[in-house]
Amino acid sequence: MCTAVSYRTKDHYFGRNLDLEYSYRETVTITPRNYPFTFRKAGKLENHYAMIGMAFVEEDYPLYYDAVNEKGLGMAGLNFPRNADYKPEKEGFDNIGSFEFIPWILAQCATTAEAERLLARMNLADIPFSEKLPPSPLHWIISDRERSLTVESVKEGLKVYENPVGVLTNNPPFPVQLFGLNNYMSLSTEPPQNQFSDKLELDAYSRGMGAMGLPGDLSSASRFVKCAFTKLNSKAGESESESISQFFHILGSVEQQRGCVHMGEGKYEITIYSSCCNTDKGIYYYTTYENSQITGIDMRREDLDGSGLLTWPLREGQRIFMEN
Repeated sequence: MCTAVSYRTKDHYFGRNLDLEYSYRETVTITPRNYPFTFRKAGKLENHYAMIGMAFVEEDYPLYYDAVNEKGLGMAGLNFPRNADYKPEKEGFDNIGSFEFIPWILAQCATTAEAERLLARMNLADIPFSEKLPPSPLHWIISDRERSLTVESVKEGLKVYENPVGVLTNNPPFPVQLFGLNNYMSLSTEPPQNQFSDKLELDAYSRGMGAMGLPGDLSSASRFVKCAFTKLNSKAGESESESISQFFHILGSVEQQRGCVHMGEGKYEITIYSSCCNTDKGIYYYTTYENSQITGIDMRREDLDGSGLLTWPLREGQRIFMEN
């Protein structure tokens, strides 16, 4: 399962935790402006916005988990099992496979408003990448520096929701998760006041008790509440270092540790990587489960007018600075 976040200080930052029990050997991948995107049912794009993100590259095609384009629009796909419902091809619409969805939007759109216009004529079709890679059940968050959208293809059709929280996890569907925040409206960053009874002298015996009741388990519904509370109450300086450090702390509040979510057969779900992209500067930062040092790749230091994919394998071994 996963968690994605959109966050603003002076600049805008977008990223996610990828939580799974296995890895596809994903790489940080830049798709330059002249890489030819051939969509299975929607033609070919010879020229488009450049983008950077995390992808599994198969047959020279970037299967993006999350990415940000050169205009500052970010997008991430998160697991949405038992709810995602992709449709048969629909005449008169742009029929896009789930694996093509991130490139389709980021190649052509600079803002969430432009993305909405494409979504109005799009059908998320049941198109596999290949026989060995069938469609993954996903929903998506799309963010620019001003707002976020959640996109879900369910039995009732394609749903596009305003996302005022700027956070997305997995199940249940987004409207249910957003409504669930009503259950936690009494949480606070301030010390609690005794509302229990004026007949008792109750004491705030610890710091942080204003947030008692905030979920701490690893379910997707609980991670949504925990991450939303952490993000919406988060304070950070405006420097790049302060901003990205705070972003990784927000993601760290809902990361998954090996051993806590057993998937059977000795496998455990972990946070394989955490990402944070400065969408204004095009710098993609990440950490991995075994390497907590932040690694950065600057899209604008590369030739964005090229036609071939640029990839960087993840640095996975722990890197420790020895002081003596």
